[in-house]
Amino acid sequence: MAYEQKTKQTDDSVIEFIEGVESISKKEDAYRLLDLFTEVTGYEAKLWGPTIIGFGEYHYTYASGHSGTAPLVGFSPRKAKTSLYFTTEQIVREKLLQQLGKHTAGKGCVYINKVADIEIEVLKQFITESVEFLRTTYPQQ
Repeated sequence: MAYEQKTKQTDDSVIEFIEGVESISKKEDAYRLLDLFTEVTGYEAKLWGPTIIGFGEYHYTYASGHSGTAPLVGFSPRKAKTSLYFTTEQIVREKLLQQLGKHTAGKGCVYINKVADIEIEVLKQFITESVEFLRTTYPQQ
């Protein structure tokens, strides 16, 4: 049975999605992140699935044969915390996480309570490093 990717780019409005965020502070942070990610990547924001705001895209194929398309970077203003999506080399990731400010990190995500808790210049570096890493790792076909 073929694997079907769950998180796909949609034509839904990013602005309408942000306007639907209940918390005023999370909504304000989402607009700040929207501006930052757009400025750093140069890509227009697109909604991926119902809740991820992604920038750019890349196509991947794993050794297992599983393949798909995903945003280069992105974020999602969730109720508890805002999720930031980056993919970098592990050494670079660890260095940037040490400098980022107040956060928690999972395998693929970085979670923040609010934008004011983190260093914006480090966030910009994270975005840039992620785009460069994925463009190098998965060059355009």
